[in-house]
Amino acid sequence: MLILDFLASHVLAFVFLMLIVGLLVGSFLNVLIHRLPRMMQRDWQQQAREILHLPQPESSGPYNLFLPNSSCPHCNHEIRPWENIPLVSWLLLRGRCSACKAPISRRYPLIELASGLLAAFIAWHFGLSWQAAAMLLLTWGLLAMSMIDVDHQLLPDSLVLPLLWLGLILNAFSLFTTLEQALWGAVFGYLSLWSVYWAFKLLTGKEGMGHGDFKLLALFGAWGGWPVLPLTILLSSVVGAVLGIIILRLRGAESSTPLPFGPYLAVAGWIALIWGDQITASYLQFVRF
Repeated sequence: MLILDFLASHVLAFVFLMLIVGLLVGSFLNVLIHRLPRMMQRDWQQQAREILHLPQPESSGPYNLFLPNSSCPHCNHEIRPWENIPLVSWLLLRGRCSACKAPISRRYPLIELASGLLAAFIAWHFGLSWQAAAMLLLTWGLLAMSMIDVDHQLLPDSLVLPLLWLGLILNAFSLFTTLEQALWGAVFGYLSLWSVYWAFKLLTGKEGMGHGDFKLLALFGAWGGWPVLPLTILLSSVVGAVLGIIILRLRGAESSTPLPFGPYLAVAGWIALIWGDQITASYLQFVRF
């Protein structure tokens, strides 16, 4: 209790603590982003072999979020604890494996840094509160699923659905909005993109987005209620269109090249949850003038 009282009365101490915690969580998120899709693929292959009555391959040992220990993808050097300190180890190793000197992707420290900075911001914005604890879980989950979507164009149900249900449970206690608004937010969030998906498919015969996007928008509806949905859709569409054109131009790809929509939706929904009321109020005030 003394520690909680101290953190509640010393905002900077709480912010710094969450920065450190966020860096540590970011290290775990790197593992989650890398391994979860591979775990899902292994599970799908196992189920397919069972359905087709094919022999299962010999097991090479457990493969989950904790085992085997992390290793260099180039030389299989097992990463030791002092080589896995968020940000610090990458800087001390100068971005290279200590054994084979192969480069370590900058993406790992960047995700750790993003996780830490976002955690620090949430601590500063919400203070020591249940809202801060909830938003930390949501933010880390959104960061992980966004990167998985970038890599695999996949939003795993194992990440999206628990957070969707958590939003409904939290709003049963009116943590962010009323339960009624949260319930209808989840319903309208899912149905809105589901309707767009089917309208586009009937008109063009193509799939314009993945089913995970429906669930992700439903997640934001469950957390912030139906009022956050219009702003989320608007922001994600604008940002997605602008960045999508830039990315396609840089890659020299065709306009038909599929791009993940999940990261844009995640960023837009996160902004709408935190600043939605202020953005809407500013817009209405601007329209009146």
